[in-house]
Amino acid sequence: MTLLCHRIRLKPGSVPRVREWAAELVRRADEVMATLREETVRLESAFLEEGKDGDFLVYVMRVDDLAASRAAAERSTHAIDAYHRAFMRDVIESRQELELLIDFDRAEECRMGGGGPA
Repeated sequence: MTLLCHRIRLKPGSVPRVREWAAELVRRADEVMATLREETVRLESAFLEEGKDGDFLVYVMRVDDLAASRAAAERSTHAIDAYHRAFMRDVIESRQELELLIDFDRAEECRMGGGGPA
């Protein structure tokens, strides 16, 4: 399993478009979840950072198989994926992969019924 985090510098003036994109993904959550399953994505989260040095998306993904995930995303014909790719082309100025320092995840432990208070 792979955990990725990117800090994406947005083109100036993109924040309204970013908010529209996020709202559209929420509205179309069933489509999003279907593509995430096909791409072996377990978690996809995006955070908006607005600051004097510019605006950024901090994008986090956990995938079962990174190569398979990228291949599935590239060959996808889902309308929601086309929408997402067009959005990213329109708003990204640059992208930086962030270094993972720690990663603790209790999701599997919790699914198995463990880890609760004694």
